[in-house]
Amino acid sequence: MPITRRLTLLGGAAMLAAPTLPARAAATGPAIRIGTLENGTVNWEIQTIIGQGLDQANGFSLVPMILAGNPATQVAMQGGEVETIVSDWLWVAQQRARGSDFTFLPYSTAVGGLMVKNDSPVKTLTDLKGKKIGIAGGPVDKSWLILRAWSREKMGQDIAEVTEQVFGAPPMIMNAAETGEVDAAINFWHFQAKMKARGMREVISVETAARELGLDPATPLLGYVLRDSWIAANPALAQGLAKASRAAKELLLRDDAAWTALRPRMDAKDDAEFEALKAGWRAGIPKPAPVNVGNAQKMFAAMAELGGEELTGGIKTLPEGLFWSPE
Repeated sequence: MPITRRLTLLGGAAMLAAPTLPARAAATGPAIRIGTLENGTVNWEIQTIIGQGLDQANGFSLVPMILAGNPATQVAMQGGEVETIVSDWLWVAQQRARGSDFTFLPYSTAVGGLMVKNDSPVKTLTDLKGKKIGIAGGPVDKSWLILRAWSREKMGQDIAEVTEQVFGAPPMIMNAAETGEVDAAINFWHFQAKMKARGMREVISVETAARELGLDPATPLLGYVLRDSWIAANPALAQGLAKASRAAKELLLRDDAAWTALRPRMDAKDDAEFEALKAGWRAGIPKPAPVNVGNAQKMFAAMAELGGEELTGGIKTLPEGLFWSPE
């Protein structure tokens, strides 16, 4: 399908879905269109920015465009239908290495861990030998790769070589762990938060594994994708987006009441899940400082050793200018 036709379809889907996001009575200022998923956790920040008027206070109107999956958001970004999306820095690095001028503004450092049922006999990764692990995100899921690297260094054996792996969508992996179809699970952070709230136990977190490997767990994995050319042409808008994002994070970090309006979007079945999701999101707020490029390169190298070209897209090092730091 030609890219123009694909973008037309994506744009139509976004416009149809747009009313599901918060509306405002009178938006003013230049629009910044953001491509997002209907149930993505980034919508918690988007809704806060819009609902609290943080975009208006910083000279722009944030306009969400709901799209039908991560590939759709990436196509929309590549085709110029949106000014920004939230994606991981490996994808941004691949695009930049291929000649695009995409750059990355940190959004979240949130990661998951390896979970088991509370009554499981599994206490360490070593106890999983001969057992089945459910993994969300596929064989090159970043959390899985870091845990594999940890097992190779700390156990002397790749956990992938001594276990059976089942890959699937996050809800399926959560269900498989809860029903005992798998002995352990690695899931996206917000599904892990729900699993904890439902009584499951964390054996090891990806943050701990990364730190024990000498990696920096503060390296943000997700961020707003922008274009160098757009930033250069719209410096005030770019700075405004960065300020609005930081203001939303600071508000959600310190003010429990600010979460009340978000709860209907959070798909929390009870107070325990709501609190777990809130705590998990807060834990992923990156520090307001430039990304340490050396630490990011070290994390990239650790994951690339196991993930290969399927993960890296053939790039050997992170391209210069990958991370954008607002003033």
